Amino acid sequence: MDFFLYWPVRLIVGFLQMLPLETVANIGRFFGGLVYWLDARHRRKTIENLTTVFKNDKTEAEIKAIAKETFRRIGESFCSAVKTASMDWEQLKKRCEVVGIDNLPQCPQGQTPPNCIVSIGHFGNFEIWARLNNFTPGFQMATTYRGVRPASINKILQDLRNLSGCLYFERRTQGGDLKAALARGGLMLGILSDQHAGDHGLHIPFFGRLCSTTAAPAVFALRYRSPIFVGICYRLAPGRWRIEMHKGIPFMENGKLRSAADMMTDVNKLFEQGIRRDPANWFWVHNRWKLKPQPATTAIASPSQNAAK
Repeated sequence: MDFFLYWPVRLIVGFLQMLPLETVANIGRFFGGLVYWLDARHRRKTIENLTTVFKNDKTEAEIKAIAKETFRRIGESFCSAVKTASMDWEQLKKRCEVVGIDNLPQCPQGQTPPNCIVSIGHFGNFEIWARLNNFTPGFQMATTYRGVRPASINKILQDLRNLSGCLYFERRTQGGDLKAALARGGLMLGILSDQHAGDHGLHIPFFGRLCSTTAAPAVFALRYRSPIFVGICYRLAPGRWRIEMHKGIPFMENGKLRSAADMMTDVNKLFEQGIRRDPANWFWVHNRWKLKPQPATTAIASPSQNAAK
């Protein structure tokens, strides 16, 4: 069965990579809009999430318009990511601008910079983060991922991602490899931090409601004594993006290590600002607020304690 899935998807990928970027983006927008009408479950969840956040700021019609544009943007981003994966640096730098690079740690030329932890989210064409090596000389871009099924689709995804020069570590099986890479220094580790983190996540606010948030960026930041840099990819137009890197969130305050919960609360606040700036630019189809009833303090203390060891 994998064989009969692999080759049709490969052909679609090859076809998209042959087309101009704007054409690919508009194809994605068309199919994203089609999915909006066909996928009732995710349409309802998107409208529900938007209503939760913007019920006091936007009308029902405005919320539905944002929901529809969200689906179009998701289709646009996914198809654009297929195309940009095959573009060389000279082509891509005309389509993507990066600001805030000077906020990153500076290191004398010829020396290995310290590890750098970047908290990213599902904003715009977030796969472009894998190409950040070109904007940040001296750093090796790296990230974690979770393999998907079927294996044929996972192979296609990783083949596309590996073109970037970014290092990918499967989070369930390659923790030791990631630790070894961090021990060498000079790694810019991007961690997706804006989705439900399960029963063991930190229970901290996001748009005024508690949600499960991964502690991973804070854990790495505390372990390697690095601020957390928050980066957001804004979509400017079909096939054009702007990546903004915020100033680092400190890992110490008043001479003491901060808690993971405090650091990730700051991350969530910056994500909130980015979402309010362009609501359709974020991944609203995901159920961000699905906590099981339990005390909010149960998941907060241990991650920061472990990271500080």
